[in-house]
Order: sequence, then structure tokens, then C-alpha cells
Amino acid sequence: MVRANGAVSLRELARVVQTSEVTVRRDVRALEAEGLLDRRHGGAVLPGGFARESGFPQRSLAVTAEKAAIAELAASMVTEGEAIVVGAGTTTQELARRLARVPGLTVVTNSLLVAQALAHANRVEVVMTGGTLRGSSYALVGSGAEQSLQGLRVSRAFLSGAGLTAERGLSTSNMLSASVDRALARAASEVVVLADHSKIGADTMLQTVPTEMITQLVTDQPPPDSSRAGAELEALADQGVRISVAGGGPGHRAQPGERERERERTLPAPRTVQQQGGKPPLSGPPPITPPSAQQRLSDLAAQRRR
Repeated sequence: MVRANGAVSLRELARVVQTSEVTVRRDVRALEAEGLLDRRHGGAVLPGGFARESGFPQRSLAVTAEKAAIAELAASMVTEGEAIVVGAGTTTQELARRLARVPGLTVVTNSLLVAQALAHANRVEVVMTGGTLRGSSYALVGSGAEQSLQGLRVSRAFLSGAGLTAERGLSTSNMLSASVDRALARAASEVVVLADHSKIGADTMLQTVPTEMITQLVTDQPPPDSSRAGAELEALADQGVRISVAGGGPGHRAQPGERERERERTLPAPRTVQQQGGKPPLSGPPPITPPSAQQRLSDLAAQRRR
């Protein structure tokens, strides 16, 4: 089961083998000693093979300028009176700080840090999920958090994660966090992923939002030598994900009107014209294929250098 799913809970193992969770916990401990799996809170996972999630203090100090630029661009997409979902993470915390200036906003979140950033915002209503506190991410997780999201419907969900690939979409390394992120995504009409270039192409253990559910990605300009990130961005665009690039880099400060220009830097996905029933398109001029995501990113980099 662990090999097939990547992770499994002790409760599910006990149900399948028809024994107590106490017995399963003892067996899992023995298998861990043999190096066959790794124990996690409430379950077990395959050993190694995927990127590991670093601690919150380390994540909060990584690519801070890029996260701020991403958050600024994402905040410009939110309108007065909107109801949205904001997940846990260091980038979403930066977003929350900027959402405090949007009047009439309703924010549903499972993140204590997001709620704290909006606690004193004027005319912003914050709705917290239930659940159990996961101290390493300051997020509420578990069945209580998932149940509190049932029946909820908002316009957009702003989510982050530990990795993003075109093949699997958004992913994380914690089973409880993954379940809540799925519930947050299901509650929204659109899913906007906030991910800096260090997460593009990284694959972690548990899928949270598959690529086909991601409406838009807000990211920063990858370094020129990051071919992996460029290839993944192009693949994501090919699958219909709108990609918006927040400009700037370290030390960048948005100038008047720049936020509006950045909103236009959306990389379109190539579209193929096809009739119903799988028939070939009618005769006529060939469809125009937009430039690839990699080419658009290169053009943006050249514009900044000028």
C-alpha cells in the first residue's frame, strides 16, 4: 500500500490487515528499523526518493525578494468584496500582508500566520477552519479542518506548496497538509498557485492539486541557467495553465503603474483548433501558435536588462 500510494495512514493499514492500530504501529516501527519505510505522524511513507520539506524558519528566509514580488502581483488580482481561500505557507503569508488593504474582503484560511497578518485589517473578515495545529507550519490540519470546508464556495484559492511540476501539479511532503490543501482547492472556482522558481520542477511526495485543476501560476523570473524551471513552465503553459511572472529580482521595488504592466505579463498556452467529434479542423489558414513560455521568459529578461 505504501509503495502504491506513497503514503498511508495507520488507521487505513489497521483496517486493511484487520488488526489494531497499536499492532500496526509496532510493525511500522520494525519496518522502519529495516529501512523499508519512514514513519510520519499518523502514518508511514516510502523512504527517500522525493524532496523533503524544510522547516518554516528556513523557508521564511529563502528567496524573500521573489516571494514579495509574487505576493504583490497576486494581491493585485483580488478585488473589493471578494471571498477567497488562502492556504498556509511563507508566500501566502506575504500575500496576506498585502490583502489587508483590500476592503470588504472575506478570507478563509487554515493558517495562523495568514490570520495574524489580517487580524487588524480594516473591513477584512477572516474565517478560520477548525482542526489540529501543525506547529512546523503554523497551520490547522486534520479532519476538523477538512470538515469545516465542506459546502464552502469562493471565487479563488491561493495556494502554495513544496514543489510544482507539469506532470503532477502542486505537491507537498506532509500527508495532513496535503489533505487540507485538496479541500481548499475544491472550495474554489479557480486555483492560483504561488510558487517561486526554486519550487518549479521540484517533485515532493504527495500531490495536492493536479495540473488540470490549476488555473494560474504566479511565479518569478527563473535564473538564466535554470533550464529545468524554464522547461517546466513551458510544459505547464502547454497544459493550459496561465503563467504570470512577477518582475524585479532582489532589491526590486514596484514603481507606479508597474503592477498593472506585470499583470499583462501572462504567458498564454498554445491552443489547437479542433471540431467536435475529433474531426480535423476546417480548411483555412493554419492556426497561429503563440511563443513558448521559455521564449516569453527570455524576452522579459531581455527587457529588464535594457
